[in-house]
Parts: sequence; C-alpha cells; structure tokens
Amino acid sequence: MKKIILSVVMLSATFFVSQAQVQYGLKAGANFYTFGGDEVENEDLNSKFGLHIGGLVNFSVSEKFKVQPEIVFSIQGSKQTDGTDELNWNFNYLNIPIMAQFYVSNGFFLETGPQIGFNLKAEIKDEESGTTFDLDDEIKSTDISWGLGAGYKTASGFGFGARYNLGLSSIAEESDVDIKNRGFQVGVFYLFGGKKAKKD
Repeated sequence: MKKIILSVVMLSATFFVSQAQVQYGLKAGANFYTFGGDEVENEDLNSKFGLHIGGLVNFSVSEKFKVQPEIVFSIQGSKQTDGTDELNWNFNYLNIPIMAQFYVSNGFFLETGPQIGFNLKAEIKDEESGTTFDLDDEIKSTDISWGLGAGYKTASGFGFGARYNLGLSSIAEESDVDIKNRGFQVGVFYLFGGKKAKKD
C-alpha cells in the first residue's frame, strides 16, 4: 500500500509540475483527533484538541481541477477515561497529503486524496499522577490515511476549509492490534503566486 501511494505521488508530482499553473501557500488550524479500530471500539475515548501548521503547493490543472500536495506538522492523539483517571495520548506527526480538488462553484471546492504521516513523537500521560510513558517502540513510524474535505477560496487567495482524515492502516507495531488514527481538521490558508510552471 505504501509503495503504491508513494509511486502515485511521485508520478503525479512530475506531471503536474510540468503542466500546471502553480501557487504556493501556508495553512494552519485546529485538530480534533481520536482512535478507531477493533482494539479500541469498547474504550471510553474522547477527541483530543491539537493544532496543525504547514505549507502547500497548488497545481491548477484546469479552472475546475487542482492538485495540492502539503507538508503539515500535526498534533494528534486521543483522550481516554479509565475510571476516575484520564489518559492523554500525545502524538506528533509530519503529514504529507496529496489532495485532488474539484471546484464546484464560486470558490467552493471538494477535495479527496491519500496522506502519509511520519511519527515524530508518541507518548501517553497519566493526568492523575503526571507520569509520561514513551510509546515510540510500540507505534509505527508511518501512518497511511485518506482525506475527505471541502473549502472555500476567495479571489485574493485567502480561504478556509474542513477535512476528515480516516486512518487506513493500524499504527500499532503488533500485527494483531488494530488502532487507527481518525481526525477532523478545520483551518485557514493563504495562496500566493500563480505563474505557469516551465516546461522542458
């Protein structure tokens, strides 16, 4: 799965860089992440608030169709209630989504695409005792997910959007443990530039 997605990303990037009008941009916003999967379906989990911030490149293939690779630092995880105690799962990821955007009307767009995430930190904190446990050896270094979203971009380049990321692969190192990242994001972005990419 990872090799297929990376191959598609590389081929797409090569094509769109040579053909498309290019804009660059920045984005930032809020995350509301938790876990899904068989391992946690009966657990008392709550969404964890976090932030995301990063950069993007928007390739305008046509007036209605655009492709947008991003590099985003993202604070994720979940909160879990265990009796009277609360456990705080703290995960940091460097995510690289590749979104296909379809502009439907007057700046409004729908988007979808794959995302690969690289784990930067994985730990769990017992809020009652203040003890933190390192989970780096128990969590995979990469995560594969799929994004679905919508947004609005003004003529000036400023915009806002919302996206849901559905984890496709378990993040646990143990093969028989099924835990997936699932999260909702809302945020703002700004695009600038707009020059035609040079052809060879």
